[in-house]
Amino acid sequence: MSELNFGKTITLKQASQMILATPQNRYLLQGEPGIGKSSLLKTLGASLPSHEIAYIDVPNMDLGDIAMPVINHETKTTAYYPNTRFKVHTGKPVITMLDEFTKGAEPVKNMLHPLLEVANPRLGDVSVHPDSIIFLTGNLGTDGVGDTLKAHSRNRIIPLTISKPDADQWIEWAINNDIAPEVIAWVKQFPHALASYTDPSQADNPYIYNPKKMQTAFVSPRSLERVSNIVKVRSQVDTDTLICAMTGAVGESASRDMQAYIEYSDQLPVWESVIKDPKNALVPDSAGASAIVVFGAIAKIDKTTITPFMTYLERFEPEWQACFAINVAKSPSKQSVAFSSAKFADWVQKNEDLL
Repeated sequence: MSELNFGKTITLKQASQMILATPQNRYLLQGEPGIGKSSLLKTLGASLPSHEIAYIDVPNMDLGDIAMPVINHETKTTAYYPNTRFKVHTGKPVITMLDEFTKGAEPVKNMLHPLLEVANPRLGDVSVHPDSIIFLTGNLGTDGVGDTLKAHSRNRIIPLTISKPDADQWIEWAINNDIAPEVIAWVKQFPHALASYTDPSQADNPYIYNPKKMQTAFVSPRSLERVSNIVKVRSQVDTDTLICAMTGAVGESASRDMQAYIEYSDQLPVWESVIKDPKNALVPDSAGASAIVVFGAIAKIDKTTITPFMTYLERFEPEWQACFAINVAKSPSKQSVAFSSAKFADWVQKNEDLL
């Protein structure tokens, strides 16, 4: 599928804003595999809690999964009634995501076309609530994963090319979404793990998706979330199982390097000792372990622990102090916690040059 927007890209947040501002339009979110396009359904649902949610896995659908004919023997006519998964029978507005639409079979896409109409969108013979939101997702044509879109489909949608989040953007999201601090710390140290294959300088990057290479797994926002789930339960499995699972999630190169970060666990202080005795608690002597402590603290701090942690943090290198301050200030759930501490506010005032 060719890209239609002259190389311009936007973030998922920007795409969400556009969809909410113009719900009558039908947008196609296109981008590299695993960058979080499908997560937009959850984001939009949180913004519109009164709407029903319908996730439609287009490539795995047949015509009978969309609508079926129902015979009226009295009128000797047939009407097509949609599958309940589309939620149009509820009479409520629905947020519908046609996931991987560009990989669907042509007859399936054709049968879904009435949903894409601005005037009187319908499915089968049932009209869609006028306040409904319908959007599509797919990969770039250059991704080499079978995405196609014919002219009659293109004319019904507006493509938005979604940029792959860089390391800082992903970290900001990860801090607020229960991602293991070891994984966040690894991304902080290896930001090129979230580079894009479209950048010519990344041709030899061993971590990222590359359509020109044979890969069983690679690093993406999606695979990082999955490897985080694995890292969290590492104490429950043996080393071989852990390595096998991590490699399956993010690939051999990333798994190997991430394993090294996990080994920093021996250098990490116990959280309770940091809070009870911040002036004497163990301070890591490596960058990797320092990163794990900092990002772990962002997830843990509350109004009762922020002040002692700031005392502890003063024993770290300035770059890690700044890393903590910047990321906690960006976090919607932690901003009020940080600025409730006079010690944090004092640190910010004294270290403006680091920010």
